Amino acid sequence: MRIITGEYRGRRLESPIGYDVRPTTDKVKEAIFNLLMNDIWDAVVVDLFAGTGNLGLEALSRGANRCYFCDNSRESLNLIKVNIAKCTAQDKSVVLAGDYSKALGRIKEKVQVFLIDPPYKDGLYEKCLNQIDELDLLDEEGIIITEHGVHDPVPQQAGNLIKVKEKKYGKIMVSIYRHAAFVEAVQANDGEEQA
Repeated sequence: MRIITGEYRGRRLESPIGYDVRPTTDKVKEAIFNLLMNDIWDAVVVDLFAGTGNLGLEALSRGANRCYFCDNSRESLNLIKVNIAKCTAQDKSVVLAGDYSKALGRIKEKVQVFLIDPPYKDGLYEKCLNQIDELDLLDEEGIIITEHGVHDPVPQQAGNLIKVKEKKYGKIMVSIYRHAAFVEAVQANDGEEQA
């Protein structure tokens, strides 16, 4: 497991022993960051089920301003801290211990990018999206990326957040959510340009 590109390119990250943590593959990680493109630059990012810190550190490497790494596993938290140190990214990193709900409640600023990769089949996607919406954490032009199994149900809409795109990579799906108002504004603007 390594950082693909950017400031920390090529840094090898510590991987978990055992199967409790399921790191995102390089192929899916590259696809996620291709979808994000310009959204990552100078962004506040939340890696919600951080595991190893793989996705959040890739975001920092590609120009994100700050990343909150959230996890409730002691082993994962230790792994995240080791990997942050390997990338010398301590000054841009905030590690939050506790479950996703507790972690989200501790974030006190607008977030441009959420990376959500919970344990598959735990049914946490809708709960996470609803809490992000209720706490009004997502920036008005922000983006949420969820990684899930192809057969895991994810909602079309959660509060004011709507799914705008999904992509399949083998047995993995990546779904993208944005504010409904932002999507409507973009569609209206596109309509005016075509007229």
